[in-house]
Amino acid sequence: MLTLDIRIDNADLIFAQLVLPYELRENSRLRTALSSGEEVAIFTPRGTVLRNNDLLTGRDGRVVQIVAAQEPTYRITCGTPHDLLRCAFHLGNRHTQTQVGAGFLRICQDSVLKEMLEGLGAVVIEENAQFEPEAGAYSGGGHHHDEDGHHGYARGPLAPIPVHQKIHRPSDPKT
Repeated sequence: MLTLDIRIDNADLIFAQLVLPYELRENSRLRTALSSGEEVAIFTPRGTVLRNNDLLTGRDGRVVQIVAAQEPTYRITCGTPHDLLRCAFHLGNRHTQTQVGAGFLRICQDSVLKEMLEGLGAVVIEENAQFEPEAGAYSGGGHHHDEDGHHGYARGPLAPIPVHQKIHRPSDPKT
């Protein structure tokens, strides 16, 4: 069995491609097979999401390119940027994984969400597409301590964020 547990930036030779839907690309432990039938085990750090064109290798040096599968999705567009922003807000409020594109949003197909988006004035089109949702503000980092034992920051694609950030609500008692 081919074991892939190292992510690399580039390679001179690609041994194989592995086509996976998003649901499987967000697993840190995965057993699957290449199109040749050879079994593959993928071991990545917890929280890793494999993206289209990521390259993985293992001890034997063979490199496998990850390819995002075509999946049933909805492409969401609106007449105005404000309306598209409202749709993004409501999807985020429901913790829906969402891909943000130039003038559109993309989500996995869900008839309840489709009805909600259409009620907000969106045009929702069924399509088969590669699904690459946003990683989120808190992704890409982890909990760590500096040399003095103080808490560090998780660094994601957007900005440094305190690892243990208190969320203040208007209903919290005054201290």
